[in-house]
Amino acid sequence: MQRLSMLSGQIQRPPSIANISTLLGFQRWRRCLVQQRSTAIPNGSRWFSTSPLLYKKKDKTKSNPGSGPDAAPPKAGVALEDPYDLSQLHDGVRAAVSHLKDELSKLRVGGRLSTESIASLRVRLNKGSKETVKLGELAQVIPKGGRMITVLVSEEDHTKPITSVIVSSGLSLTPQPDAHNALQLNIPIPPPTRESRDQTISIARSAMEKAIVAVRESRSSVHKRLQDMQKKKIARPDDVRRAQEQMEKFTERGQREVKDLFEAAKKAMERA
Repeated sequence: MQRLSMLSGQIQRPPSIANISTLLGFQRWRRCLVQQRSTAIPNGSRWFSTSPLLYKKKDKTKSNPGSGPDAAPPKAGVALEDPYDLSQLHDGVRAAVSHLKDELSKLRVGGRLSTESIASLRVRLNKGSKETVKLGELAQVIPKGGRMITVLVSEEDHTKPITSVIVSSGLSLTPQPDAHNALQLNIPIPPPTRESRDQTISIARSAMEKAIVAVRESRSSVHKRLQDMQKKKIARPDDVRRAQEQMEKFTERGQREVKDLFEAAKKAMERA
């Protein structure tokens, strides 16, 4: 009897109908959940909650600071800069030569005086004002023969300030009012003297020296740019070296052209 009672204690009681229905409902709910996961997520993918750290996608905008919309654009010309681009030097030499030609054309050569040297003078119409006007905008400067220049003034009130400017210009000119026209000034050109010839040559030499300085400044700017490119390793050393050789050759050519212009003008002045 005691043994039978012990065996009866080990035998489990059969589950009740309520327990069976609860178990079946839990299994059905689990199958539904698995089906929903399989249809909502493609094959081979993982749930975010169960994915390891290495499977999580990185934020590209955080890993690459320069890829954001507010990131600063790369510096222009750094990668595309050409060491053989000597346009700055070419423009500088061209401007220096052109300016020298203009200055030499205004000088008096062989007893003749360029009308541009008179038309370029600055006239102050009002004594109390610092504003000046180019003489060529107030009058017409017309050459009359080899030793005479006529100035036709647009308004009679401008005659006096124009006369004062011409007298004080340092060109050794003395305008004379025309007896038949109050708006006309006649300017006789005196023959050159040794003193005036030397003064003209000195002015020409000064203009030449300024032109040479302008060429050197243009060369210095290009040389500094090439050195900076080599320092930052933007260009290859061989390219920088060849560009510097071209720079030196063009600089020498520009300086030679400036000196040749001066020598030609000097010979013409000495023959006068």
